Amino acid sequence: MSGSFVAFACGVILLYTFPVVPPLKWLIVALLSVLYGAFALPSRRLSTLALLLVWLLVGLTWSSWHASVRLQQVFPTELEGEVVEVSGYLCEIPTEGSFNSLRFSFCVTQWHLPEGSVGKSTTFPGKMRLAWYGRDGQSLPDHRLRLKVSLKRPHGAINPAGFRYETWLYRKGFRATGTIRGVDSDESVPCNLHCDYMAWRQQLADSVAAIMGEARHYPLVSSLLIGYRGEMTPGHWEVLKATGTIHLVAISGLHLGLIALGAGVLVRNLLLWVPGSILTPRHGRYLVYVSVALASIAYSLAAGFTVPTRRALVMVLVAGWVVVHGRQVSPWQGLVLALFLVLLTDPFSPLDQGFWLSFGAVTVLVLVFSRRLSSPGWGGALALAQVAVFAGLWPVLAALGQGQPVSGLLANVFAIPWVSAVVMPVLMSGAALVWLLPQSQAWVLGSYDLVLGVLWSMLEWLSSLDLPSGNPGVPAALGVAVLAILALVVPSSRMRLVIIMLAVPWLLLPRLEVLNENRWVEVPEVWVWDVGQGLSLLVRHQDQVLLYDTGPSIPGVFSAVESVLVPNLASLGVSSIDTLVISHGDSDHAGGLPRLFATLSVAEVIAGEPDRVSARSGEAGPVPELCRPGLVRHIGELTLSFWRNPGVTTATDSNDTSCVVTVTSPDGTVEVVLPGDISEDVESRMPAQRPFSEWPHTGAFRVVLAPHHGSKTSSSRSWVQWLDPDLVIYSAGYRHRFGHPHPSVVDRYRLAGSEQLNTAYSGAIRLVMGESGIGVEQQRQSTPFWIRRPVTDWWAL
Repeated sequence: MSGSFVAFACGVILLYTFPVVPPLKWLIVALLSVLYGAFALPSRRLSTLALLLVWLLVGLTWSSWHASVRLQQVFPTELEGEVVEVSGYLCEIPTEGSFNSLRFSFCVTQWHLPEGSVGKSTTFPGKMRLAWYGRDGQSLPDHRLRLKVSLKRPHGAINPAGFRYETWLYRKGFRATGTIRGVDSDESVPCNLHCDYMAWRQQLADSVAAIMGEARHYPLVSSLLIGYRGEMTPGHWEVLKATGTIHLVAISGLHLGLIALGAGVLVRNLLLWVPGSILTPRHGRYLVYVSVALASIAYSLAAGFTVPTRRALVMVLVAGWVVVHGRQVSPWQGLVLALFLVLLTDPFSPLDQGFWLSFGAVTVLVLVFSRRLSSPGWGGALALAQVAVFAGLWPVLAALGQGQPVSGLLANVFAIPWVSAVVMPVLMSGAALVWLLPQSQAWVLGSYDLVLGVLWSMLEWLSSLDLPSGNPGVPAALGVAVLAILALVVPSSRMRLVIIMLAVPWLLLPRLEVLNENRWVEVPEVWVWDVGQGLSLLVRHQDQVLLYDTGPSIPGVFSAVESVLVPNLASLGVSSIDTLVISHGDSDHAGGLPRLFATLSVAEVIAGEPDRVSARSGEAGPVPELCRPGLVRHIGELTLSFWRNPGVTTATDSNDTSCVVTVTSPDGTVEVVLPGDISEDVESRMPAQRPFSEWPHTGAFRVVLAPHHGSKTSSSRSWVQWLDPDLVIYSAGYRHRFGHPHPSVVDRYRLAGSEQLNTAYSGAIRLVMGESGIGVEQQRQSTPFWIRRPVTDWWAL
């Protein structure tokens, strides 16, 4: 049966490699055909293979059906940006967001739309992600609400690497996002079991906040006690990320395992007082298992019953089942059963990094401990587990585009036993004590701050250390993982020494690759990154790189450097930047500079506003050089010429100080113009100083990055006629409040015969300057089925 479960799991996972969801009717036909063949084949071996294929198709059909149902929920394009009314209830506890906003999930029970506004066949979203801005300190009046909302379809930046918000929204089931324009209580909303549960969760969180909110480490208390992380600050997340301990505040296998262990030990000791004539050992084991299961389920419900909690609950229940049956059941059978149940109950799980990390860690632990002939002791088991998981998860993290910090190994060696043996028992017993004896509140909160203070002080100290952290690539990480696990499994000390000696070259290879600087590229290319409402662009040829602007940054909310540039430059093999150009000092063009300088080597900085750029970067990075006419740089065989408005004064608007860069291909047949945010006034000054019409080759291809994201204050008619671009690219946010690009600007370029692309609808755009001309690639052309494809007539939407 284990083989069937593995085949089912492979079928579920297989769906997420497809560009489209297979039609269900064809899957059912294929399933029935293979099932018939499995019983009709004369060979038993072929029949077994056919049955495995049947299970694979069952898994693929199961996940395809769920995906089809979710994708059928579509918010109509014609209603995007309009104010509509919906009724429903809160799907989660609201949390404080940026700009004094309130953010929460909302389960819709009814859409209040005018008759005939949309087609009757439309299946509207049942769940959405909302933000309430400008609330002036107001709170939601009830958990059942009638809202006026302005919505749009799920959308996020699409780049080759890095976090994809659109994938996160799809995985969570959010089929629309938006902002709130009006809030009213609505007692007419029917409150089902899920609604009642969410209301109870809100009451629980309020009670915990009222009793324990004065604790200095209350954000950690609420995270570990009831799984509510809304009080966590950006500072908390930075420390947890730097030390690889985010899993400590996500209610998962560690926490549920401790609850299960505590409940099991308690009930087992109580059963020792029951005479053997009343309760047989077998029945006692089952009674302990039922108690463990009930305690785990109760804690899961209190912790929000989130995706990682549900996954951990399944693992704990299966692990308990394996223990109850002793040697009759292999740990591998239990692992496969857990995998099957997780994917059966939640076929969207493969989209979670936590899914791969959880099962990867458990697989490594089973592999290491199931083959040991003797117990290594409590301390030895802990050290063995940490080393095994650290090495075993390295290739998984590398495949996910993440590094494995050395501080994570040290932090978890301390944090896991401290949380297991001290923090969780103190938290649970303290909560019970306050409930039974409210007068003990001050003493309990003091004990909370004591044990959590020790934990947090150690994590903060480890996060401050300059320890190595990196992604050596999947092959190198996989080699280290295999050798490390072999060293832990083999019984011979001589063999361990040989394996460790073999592992050293694998560890050194990534270091040697870093010394080679940037990855060599034969053909010049330009990447216009999808950074939302902002700009960042990469130019590279051979082993040299220019970065033009770094995109937007909102402290504690979003940084294009962190989310887009760092992971994508790493995936392209870029470890150093030869020239960084910051067009001007606005935050949507010069965000995240300290993070960039801390991550990558930057040889020089050229800026339209050196003083503002220096203020944003602090003491990090080179001193910016003023952009000026006549300045020339070379990136490989590409020629870069610079220009800046010579009439700049102290009264000049920041946009008009932009550094304009022109990138020319080696043979002069392609030119890319990067004008920053210049206005019509500066555009009119350029023809006299930049004779674009005098090209070395007639009929060359010209690409223009639309000034100021396509604002109506730029791209004048004379500018468009003078440049006569073949391709115009807008770097703008999807349905942003600024409304870029302006329709009048789009019309000007359209009348000039220019092809027009928008990162909001194309994702990142790659330009390749090949011998046969320029190639254009849109990142949304190669995305999976749940991400929207490029829209060719986006200006008509």
